[in-house]
Amino acid sequence: MDDEIYDRIIFLADPVLNEPVLVIGLEGWIDAGLGASTAMSTLMSTIPTEVLATFDTEYFIDQRARRPVVRIIDGVTTELTWPEIQLRYGRDGDGADMLFLVGPEPDFHWSDFVDVVTDSAGRFDVRLTVGLGSFPAPTPHTRPVRVIGTAPAQSAHLLTVIGTMAGEIEVPAGISAALELGFAEVDMDVVTIWARVPHYVASMSYPQAAAALIDGLARISGLTLDASELRNSADEVRQRVDDLITNNPEHSLMVEQLEQAADADGEHPSEELPSGDELAAELERFLRGESS
Repeated sequence: MDDEIYDRIIFLADPVLNEPVLVIGLEGWIDAGLGASTAMSTLMSTIPTEVLATFDTEYFIDQRARRPVVRIIDGVTTELTWPEIQLRYGRDGDGADMLFLVGPEPDFHWSDFVDVVTDSAGRFDVRLTVGLGSFPAPTPHTRPVRVIGTAPAQSAHLLTVIGTMAGEIEVPAGISAALELGFAEVDMDVVTIWARVPHYVASMSYPQAAAALIDGLARISGLTLDASELRNSADEVRQRVDDLITNNPEHSLMVEQLEQAADADGEHPSEELPSGDELAAELERFLRGESS
C-alpha cells in the first residue's frame, strides 16, 4: 500500500493481538429487520472495546448524504459530531482477540478503502474476516432464521459451515462484496453471513435475525458470543406477530404457504403467493400500537 493510502487511516493504539477475527458491520447497505446493525450493536454492548484506528472521513464519506450532528445549547452552536468509520478491538467470552469494523459504508474510493482494510488486517495477522448482513426473503416467521454465506472462491470452504443459496444471481453490490474480493487478493479467509428475514417484517426490527447472525459468527469462527438478550426480544416479537396473523385469514394463508415451502427443503413458494406489502404495513401499525 502506498504512502498516500496510509494517510487514510489513523492508528490510535498498537495492541498485541493474537490472530484476531475481524467482524465487519458497516451501515448503509441492505439490512432487513435491522439484523446486521442489531447484531453488531449487541456485540459492541456485550464486549468491551477500544478504538484502534479511525478512517479519513473527508476522503471516504459524503457529508451531505451523511450529515454531522450539531449540538445547540440555548441557541449557541457548540459542536459537530462527524460520522466516523472505526476499527475497534476487544475480546470474546474466552479471551480471544477480535476486531470490529463499524460505521457508515464508505461513499467514495472503495478500492482505496479495501486496500486500507486488508492492509490493516494483515498488520494484525487477522485469521478470519466475517461480514454481517440480512436480506428479505420468502420465509415464514414461524421457522428459525436461516443464514447463508457468500465468499470468494479462495474461501469457498467456509461455506460448508454456513450454507449457501443455489443458483446464479446478479444484484447491486455493497462494500462487503468489494471487501470479499479484496481479501481474496491478499489470500486471507473471508466470508459474509446473511440472515434471511421474512419479507413481511423486513422493515421492522427483527431480533431473530440478529441472534442468528451472532450464532453463525460463533459457529464459523469458534468465538464465544452471547445472543441471549436477543432471543428474549425475539420471543416477544414472535408473539406479537402471531397475534396479528392469526386474526386475519389471508395473512394466515400466506404464512402457511411459506411454511410449506420452507418445510419442503427450501423450495420456492408459488408465484401466486401475496407479496406481503399489505401485511408489512399492518404489522408496522400493530407494532406501533395503532389499531388496524
